[in-house]
Amino acid sequence: MMKSILIVDDKPEIAKIIMIYLSSSYQVVYMENPVKAISWMNEGNIPDGIISDLNMPEMSGEEFVCYLKGNNLFNHIPILVLSSEESSSTRIRLLEEGAEDFIIKPFNPEELRIRIKRLVK
Repeated sequence: MMKSILIVDDKPEIAKIIMIYLSSSYQVVYMENPVKAISWMNEGNIPDGIISDLNMPEMSGEEFVCYLKGNNLFNHIPILVLSSEESSSTRIRLLEEGAEDFIIKPFNPEELRIRIKRLVK
């Protein structure tokens, strides 16, 4: 059975690029914000991995990571954060909060594919 990846990004054009690269190997689900993603997950949908943007309206990627890592139902799911935020302090903070990986936008889709493959075994 194919592993599933949840993409959470308020920019559908970014999600489309990721989906093109991952859809041959994974079942890919897209949500445009963390609030919808949490609602979907609370309905019993548990992805094998999550790719989340950092800067989103309603709830930030950082708040999303903290929520998931603080929840026993979801804290086992590996999270890769995508962001145009280049400061190492942001990356360090997110990794400390539980994100498994961090990629700076613009990203190489092949690098993203390899990193996801390593996270979702």
